[in-house]
Amino acid sequence: MGLRLSQKFVFLLFLSGLVTLCFGALFFLPDSVRLKRIFLPRSESQPLTVEPENDEGEPGNKGDKDHDHVRGITPAKGETTAKMKAPGRKSYATKDAKAAEKPEDWNQAQPKASAVKPGLATTRAQRRGQEKGTVSSKGSQPASPFDYEKFKGCLLKPPLGTDRGKPSDVQTQQQRDKVREMMKFAWDNYKQYAWGKNELRPLTRNGHIGNMFGGLRGATIVDSLDTLYIMGLHEEYEEAKDWVLQNLEISSNGEASLFEVNIRYVGGLLSAYYLTGEEVYRKKVAELGEKLLPAFNTPTGIPRGVINLGSGTSWSWGWASAGSSILAEFGTLHLEFVHLTEITSNPIYTEKVMNIRKLLNKIEKPHGLYPNFLSPVSGNWVQHHVSIGGLGDSFYEYLIKSFLMSDKTDEEAKKMYYNALEAIEKNLVQKSAGGLTYFAEWRGGMLDHKMGHLACFSGGMIAIGADDGEAEKRQHYMDLAAEITHTCHESYARSATKLGPEAFRFDTGAEATATRLSDRYYILRPEVVESYLYMWRLTHDPKYRQWGWEAVEALEKHCRVESGFSGIRDVYVSTPSHDNMQQSFFLAETLKYLYLLFSDDDLLPLEDWVFNTEAHPLPVVH
Repeated sequence: MGLRLSQKFVFLLFLSGLVTLCFGALFFLPDSVRLKRIFLPRSESQPLTVEPENDEGEPGNKGDKDHDHVRGITPAKGETTAKMKAPGRKSYATKDAKAAEKPEDWNQAQPKASAVKPGLATTRAQRRGQEKGTVSSKGSQPASPFDYEKFKGCLLKPPLGTDRGKPSDVQTQQQRDKVREMMKFAWDNYKQYAWGKNELRPLTRNGHIGNMFGGLRGATIVDSLDTLYIMGLHEEYEEAKDWVLQNLEISSNGEASLFEVNIRYVGGLLSAYYLTGEEVYRKKVAELGEKLLPAFNTPTGIPRGVINLGSGTSWSWGWASAGSSILAEFGTLHLEFVHLTEITSNPIYTEKVMNIRKLLNKIEKPHGLYPNFLSPVSGNWVQHHVSIGGLGDSFYEYLIKSFLMSDKTDEEAKKMYYNALEAIEKNLVQKSAGGLTYFAEWRGGMLDHKMGHLACFSGGMIAIGADDGEAEKRQHYMDLAAEITHTCHESYARSATKLGPEAFRFDTGAEATATRLSDRYYILRPEVVESYLYMWRLTHDPKYRQWGWEAVEALEKHCRVESGFSGIRDVYVSTPSHDNMQQSFFLAETLKYLYLLFSDDDLLPLEDWVFNTEAHPLPVVH
């Protein structure tokens, strides 16, 4: 009996040692990963992934509740959302990696991650993804996300025309040369006194940083890239490119406007990439685009207006009613985000903006109008204030331009635009006693007979959309575009400086003039000359070039100072005081539109290019 017990003891001792050795190997040997997957639960051995939303707002096969738990909701200011970023990126890498294992099957079915609505949402990037299905070693970005040479082959015409748009007549050539000289003067002074800062203060000869861009710097540089390139200012363009390569820091802390960063930095970098093919721009804008995504982590997917690019924290503007998001801000992302999908092959950017559109189509619109304030939490309108100027303007612009940029396949954007325009005509379009057509503002059913300078872009907007409206309305749209542009020109012609005020009114006997001291300033805005450009391209009526030249002369006389260009405080004073600010959009928009106005139409032809709301040209997705 004693012998048997001893044998059992030895046997059990040996068995326990063997088990210990086996499990030690399982956890400590370098090649034990596959064994861990066998013995351990799947949740401990596999990375967390999140299915992207499909066009019904549901994450693959998971319910909304699970999806919201994983995605999270953007916390209040001061909290962080960084921990939620990796799963969203991983999901695309996982799907692309599976495709790479079986490239022969990729063309047979679209991946679930690309399940977005037809039209512009189905981009070249997604089609390329179906063909390639490859990923980089990091797994977050495809190895060859964009074929630039293939893109160039899709353009109908050379971007710079046959001779950089050089006009045939001497007078127009001289006018264009003058605008080019103004651009070089503005740039040289920015370089000398404010290099690397966001904007130039020309009177005090120093730089301005401001608080719109968070920790981002060089707004004037990024905003000017395409203007310098288009104008053939080669040395200046190379200076700007080198600064972007060496000094543009994307991960920076500070309160950044999602809207301003998108239209200036994202738009500027995208445009520079499409025009030049320089890889530095694609890499920078892809990095920046990813930094903007946490702003969309709200219950509705409507992004908040302010984001910290370093922490990913986002919040609404303090002045926005009841923590709302602004129509012109969340509605002015579509063009840039579709092209972020194009150059990264990551559909998440298109999905984000399509989700915004989906929500807007669901909610009730008073009299068919889109109010300016929307809650990102409830998805309901906060105030019934409607404006074609500030707070609303570029939302409408991006509807028609999304349709045009899709090569006229985005029928949803087209329908939304013409329905909105019909409601605007029915409720907001007014005719003054003197015969001037203008857009009033709508405040809960009451009209405010004021039109802002920002609303003067609408003449050009209506013109570029006229040809795709109902046949019987096309001439009507062109007539309306011409009338609005004429009204905006009158706001310039009726001032002492021949420059327009920030806002002008049509009440108390006044027409197209500012009646309040707070509306009399001009800050180098582009909207009026923007409409001149589009009306010239579509009609070739010489008055639009004449009006543009009047603006050039007024800018030279009243806004040019010794060390740059400055806005003025009162357009109704013949010797106005200056505000000491050379806005970056003066170089990006005002001077670019004027240069194109005096160029031939083959310089950035409208068949191939649409301009974002900062005048950065983005290609049509042919």
